Amino acid sequence: MFYTNQPAINRTSYKQMLSSTGSLSNLFSDSDSPFLVSRNVENVFCEALGAENLGRSDCSADALKERIGIGIKTFLHGNGKTLQKVAEFNKNSDLYRGKSPKELINTVVSLRNERIEFTKRTYGIDSMIYHCITRKPGKILIFEETMDLVQTSSIAKLKVSNNRNIITFEDGKHEYSFNVTKSTLYKRFITDEPIEEIDVEILENPYQELAKFFGFKIAPIQLPSLSTPLENLERVILPLFSDRGNKRHVPVKSGLNQWNAAGRPRNANEIYIPIPKWIHHNSPKFFPDRDQPFQLRLPDKSLLSAKVCQDNSKALMSNPNSALGEWLLRQVMNLGERELLTYEMLKRLNIDSVIVYKHSEDHYTIDFCSLGSFDEFQNEHSKH
Repeated sequence: MFYTNQPAINRTSYKQMLSSTGSLSNLFSDSDSPFLVSRNVENVFCEALGAENLGRSDCSADALKERIGIGIKTFLHGNGKTLQKVAEFNKNSDLYRGKSPKELINTVVSLRNERIEFTKRTYGIDSMIYHCITRKPGKILIFEETMDLVQTSSIAKLKVSNNRNIITFEDGKHEYSFNVTKSTLYKRFITDEPIEEIDVEILENPYQELAKFFGFKIAPIQLPSLSTPLENLERVILPLFSDRGNKRHVPVKSGLNQWNAAGRPRNANEIYIPIPKWIHHNSPKFFPDRDQPFQLRLPDKSLLSAKVCQDNSKALMSNPNSALGEWLLRQVMNLGERELLTYEMLKRLNIDSVIVYKHSEDHYTIDFCSLGSFDEFQNEHSKH
C-alpha cells in the first residue's frame, strides 16, 4: 500500500503531526477519542508525505502522489465495521428519481464509477486507494484499502428498507448503502487490521498550553466539573414518523398525534415517541423497565419525568403525559392546539427523529436529528 512505501522519516513526521493535532482535541470536543478535522488531516497528509493536495478539486481523490489517487477518510473507529459516506449525488437526483430500486442503484453505481474514472483520466492516475484515519480513546489508527469500482455485474443482496429511503447492496467485494433522502452513497469500511497505531495524549487544558506558546496568561477561574461527553454515551435514535402503508407519514391518531386518538377524552398535548421493537431487542438494557420513571433532559436543559409504557414498551412518554407534547408540539413545533403534526412539517425543519443518550439508569437526554438519521441508525444497528 501507499503509506508503507513512504520514507520512514516522512511517516514519522506524519504520525507526529497527527498526534500533536489530536492532543489539542479539547479545543473542540469533550470526547476521549482524538478530534480531527477532515480538511486538516488532508493537509497534514500532503505536507508530511509530499503529496499534491486535491482536496479543493471536484474529484474523487483528496491527494495525489506517484500516480496514485488517495481518498482520505477520517471517522470514529466504532465497531470497526462502520458505513462511511463516499459520494453525494444531490445534483444528479433527476437521473434516478422515480426509478425502481434496481434501476436507481445501477444509475448511482454508474455515476460513482464514472467519477472515479474521470479523476484518473484527469490527473494521470493509475490506481486509487482509501487512506483511512480512525479514532478511538487515546489512539489514532491508520488503514488503507483499494478504491474499487463498484462491480455492476455482481450487484446482489439488494434490499430496500425504511419506506424505500435506504437501499443496501453488495458487489462481491464491498457492502454499500444508498440513502435516497440524502442522495448519499455509503460504503462499509472494515478496519480491524491497522497498518499504524498512534498513541495520543489529549491535553487537559490546551488553552493554557497555547497561552504559554504565544506568551500570554489566562486568568484563573473555577470551572464546574464536566459530565461524561455525549460522544461516549450509549444512545438510540427514535423515529418521529411511521413507515406503515405506502408513504412515510406521522400517524394522525397515534405517536405525535396521540391526542387525536379515538376513545376516551384526551389532553390536547398528549403524545408519545414510538420505540421500534427492534431497538428493545438490540439494546434490551438501554431503557428502564416499563413504567419506571426517569429524568429526561431537553435541549433547553429543562427536565421532564419520563417513562416507557404501553404494550411491548413501545412508547416514550412523559409524566404527566401532556408535558412532552407541551414542549414538542407547542414550544418547538409552534403548533396550535389540536393542529395535526405532519411529516411535511418535519421535512421543512430537516428533522425526522430524536436521539436519546443514556447517562445512567435514571438520567437521559434528548435532542433532534436531521432527515435520514433514523434510517442510517437502523441500517447500522438493526439485527436483520
